[in-house]
Amino acid sequence: MTEPSEDSKQLDPGSSGRRPGVPVDPAADPTSAMTRSARITVRVLCITVVLLSMAWVLDLPQRVGRAYFAGQLLSLVYGVGLAAVYMAVPLSRGRRRNPVPWYDLLVGAVALCTLAWVAIEFERLLDAVPLRTRETIAIGAVILLLTLEALRRTAGYLLLGVVLIFVVYALVGHLVPGELTATYVRRDYLLVYLSFDPSALLGAPIRIATTIVIAFIFLGQILFKAGGGEFFTDLAKATTGHARGGAAKIAVVASALFGTISGSPASNVTSTGVITIPLMKQSGYRGVDAGAIEAVASTGGQFMPPVMGAAAFLMAEFLEIAYADVVIGAIVPSLLYYLAVFVQVDLLAARDRIGMLGGTPLRALKVLRDGWHFIIPFALLIWLLFHYRTDPELAALYAAVVTLIGGTLRRYGSQRLTPSGVLASFWETGLIVVELLPILAAAGLVIGVLNVTGGGFALTLVLVKLAGGSSFALLLISAAVCIVLGMGMPTTAVYILLAALIAPALVEAGVPIFSAHLFILYYGMLSMITPPIALACFTAAVISREDPMAIAFASMRFGWVAYVIPFMFVLSPTLLLNGAPMAIAFNCATAAIGVYFFSAALIGFVRTPLNVPERLLLSVGGIASIVPTTVLTYGTPIIAAGLLLGGGVLLRQLRRQRAPVRDPGWSKEPVSK
Repeated sequence: MTEPSEDSKQLDPGSSGRRPGVPVDPAADPTSAMTRSARITVRVLCITVVLLSMAWVLDLPQRVGRAYFAGQLLSLVYGVGLAAVYMAVPLSRGRRRNPVPWYDLLVGAVALCTLAWVAIEFERLLDAVPLRTRETIAIGAVILLLTLEALRRTAGYLLLGVVLIFVVYALVGHLVPGELTATYVRRDYLLVYLSFDPSALLGAPIRIATTIVIAFIFLGQILFKAGGGEFFTDLAKATTGHARGGAAKIAVVASALFGTISGSPASNVTSTGVITIPLMKQSGYRGVDAGAIEAVASTGGQFMPPVMGAAAFLMAEFLEIAYADVVIGAIVPSLLYYLAVFVQVDLLAARDRIGMLGGTPLRALKVLRDGWHFIIPFALLIWLLFHYRTDPELAALYAAVVTLIGGTLRRYGSQRLTPSGVLASFWETGLIVVELLPILAAAGLVIGVLNVTGGGFALTLVLVKLAGGSSFALLLISAAVCIVLGMGMPTTAVYILLAALIAPALVEAGVPIFSAHLFILYYGMLSMITPPIALACFTAAVISREDPMAIAFASMRFGWVAYVIPFMFVLSPTLLLNGAPMAIAFNCATAAIGVYFFSAALIGFVRTPLNVPERLLLSVGGIASIVPTTVLTYGTPIIAAGLLLGGGVLLRQLRRQRAPVRDPGWSKEPVSK
């Protein structure tokens, strides 16, 4: 693997060169520039966060006869996480952490001691919260200020600005005229409420991170250390490397497999892109296209069942539905997404005459024989989740243990899980999570403000009114807001934030609740490939050494389905496998055909180059075929017309390819006598 370039340092608001969720490597490890004692301290704090989470998931306190409130665990984990953030992430950009400044050590110690005190005295403080004593007010003020500064360091000023707007709204919202008028909230009450109430800072976002998210990130880290990333890439090589454009198809398959558990598109790009992007460039793809294909394929992992970057479990938790229902509903949109990417890379290879990979092709049976131990954890995970309905965090830990055993006993290629690798998995998991905690705490603050002020209901009314009663206009507005709010945020954080802000407005307008939540997940994740932030594209740009904005615009082309399909499944539940079996089968089949038509039109090639009228007809036919029959009054005739248009163009292409080429007489080289 190639080492990341120095340009990667631009990606992070701190000096680490990382964003939350990106795997830690020596070049981007924010602890590498620290003194040995500081580095050890940060890593111990990170490991402590993971161990506390695992102890809670495994119910160890009760097994030894002790009982604790959930708030005690969350307070302690958050305190340890804040201390690690203040030591690992600098005050400003570009500063080295050798040694850690005294003021960061002081603030980190204050954060740890304050929240540890809350954990120790939790029951007494809980009784004092309604009285708003000086102690609870002071603790609330300290927690809020420390959270805002940690948020600035880990996520930058954009998300900090969003949170500050909501905090200010809580203080002055009662003075705002019109629909956005809020309930009057006293300052002391707001401080205590946001810091102690289970629906605010120490609420669902941090609780989900402390259980589900940590478990799946740890599973991904153990899998990667054991050689799972190499196994997925080799499996993709064996199954698609022999085809035309094989390098790009390897990127699509490998990123889909690894991305579903990685928890972050940027993490996926970093893990698989260092292999697939150079492969694509060597085989003939332009650097911009190679970066875009990897970014789009990696982002799609967050939509791909069964894990969906832990989003499936978050959605099931929020909606209080079975995990299996989330997975089943998300299957067709994710398959259409990857179908569009696969068709485009295939036709692009045909257009530009990009062949298969050179060298000796890998055999799928050999890859599976060498790496069969990586299949067992996934089979176990799915079996526990679907058959026994085990809690997702517990199932992930069981799968991690099986991965650990298999990776220790068996080698894959040059990789085998060692004790140092296991230890690194713990602290790297913790480092990813502690950078995520302030962002999730911020989401909790926003949820708390909406609850205490009634702002959630007000925001719903404003969005519905702004749409003028039009469901389509509301979807457009919501899509734009989701992309803006999702910029630069990890999957879990963006989903939780949008579930509180946008989903209620969609549900109020009559959108089915599951469709509304899947809609916001799609558009929240599209910020990863949509300018101007497009974090996955910026990460791919570092590896491909191409212009990140050019990659972002190319990514929008490759990932076009993700901008269209959410509207379709909101307007028609058949694409979520909800409805009459015949209608589901018909709409899914025609949607797949429409995706092929439109993707071919974007590339401008099928069997031979497409001229402008053909591309236009194929585009119209593709869009008409994608629209489900129940969306429009004359849905079936429109789909039939779309299929005829697209089919006519493809038939013309087939005839053109078979037609003999007329020799104008001057094309041949003269034969020398």
